[in-house]
Amino acid sequence: MNKLFRVFILFIIFAFSLTACGLPSGGGDSPTSATEPPSSGDQVATVVASTMQALTPNSPDSPTPQPAGILPHSLYFVNNDSAGIAQIFRLDADGKTTTQITFEPSAVGRYDVSQIDGSVVYVSNNQLLLINADGSGRRALVDGGPVDPDYQFAEGINNPTFSPDGQTIAFGHRGLVLYAVSTGVSNTVVENVIGDLGGGLGPGLMYVPQRYSPDGTKILITVAIPNSDGVSSGIYYPAAGLLLPVNGEDGAAVCCGEQGWAWDSSALYAGISSVGMFGSGLWRVDASNGDMTTLLPTESGGNYNLASEPYLAPDGQLYFFFANLPATEEFVSRPPLQIVRSAPDGVTGRTVLLPETFQLMNEALWAPDASFVIAAIAPTDAVYAGGALELFYTHAEAGFLTLAPFGQQLKWGP
Repeated sequence: MNKLFRVFILFIIFAFSLTACGLPSGGGDSPTSATEPPSSGDQVATVVASTMQALTPNSPDSPTPQPAGILPHSLYFVNNDSAGIAQIFRLDADGKTTTQITFEPSAVGRYDVSQIDGSVVYVSNNQLLLINADGSGRRALVDGGPVDPDYQFAEGINNPTFSPDGQTIAFGHRGLVLYAVSTGVSNTVVENVIGDLGGGLGPGLMYVPQRYSPDGTKILITVAIPNSDGVSSGIYYPAAGLLLPVNGEDGAAVCCGEQGWAWDSSALYAGISSVGMFGSGLWRVDASNGDMTTLLPTESGGNYNLASEPYLAPDGQLYFFFANLPATEEFVSRPPLQIVRSAPDGVTGRTVLLPETFQLMNEALWAPDASFVIAAIAPTDAVYAGGALELFYTHAEAGFLTLAPFGQQLKWGP
């Protein structure tokens, strides 16, 4: 596959997919809207948008009775409203009460939730917008203006993320930008490097934030490098103004939203559960120096190691989705993953926790203590973003719950 095309596809994946690699969720940074002319990105997103279901305040029946307070925090996600426009919804901790909190005329794209006061920052119509926890007080923070569809991935506003103290919003807009909530001042701390992209002007290096570390001292950055094999990662230290590159290994792809911070911010874990563009496997990145360690190589003993959604929990154990399959095919997609728990090395004491397999999972969100995981299960194998939101406890006897008929971009509230 042409190297430039590979990187272009990967950038679409990280900018518009959920935490699992899949189809984009919309043009410019958002799921498709039924009210605006589609851009090229919108056309790619049509399959995803057609599966998103309009929500009503009533949640569907669940296989298991839902007691009050089943969630440790409110749960946020994106789905279509009754007009077919992607909006942000909140599911309360009771697991039943669903509230629509944005009412944009254009589709909502990437967003984040302040862990201090529940305010929500999001992108719509190439604007960075902020609302209060109850949806009131809507205000535009940054207006990105019109974007040439050929360069929307480089020029559009994307991937806003709150610092843990709620004082800073990091986002991508021609580079890595930090917005001070108290003063309203934006500061571009790492600029995209302009180069040649397919015969026209485009970024030689694109810097887009993914998420702050839990302690707030670091920001995980995706770095897209056109005309190379690389979409890679970096770790930005705001206090020092330092961008630390992740020192990758051959075949590893610590990028595209597949990474997860350890609960203590000491490391990043990344897993890939497909074989093709990159090799599958499981990796750990030391946040102090960017050095990567392979925990599970792509292939061992004639079998593929397929890993996804790793999370090093406060109990010191690593939780992730895993399958070990014979390496008989050149390409592997959507294997039957199972939830496992192991020591931080991904190997020692590895135990399958549930009998269920997750072959159509597009995204997952772990409980902070890893006592359960919420998975977005696609309705068919043709849907690569979002799905029915199912809660699976990591101790099998507790069963599972259905939380919502469809959602994507799952995030915890405060």
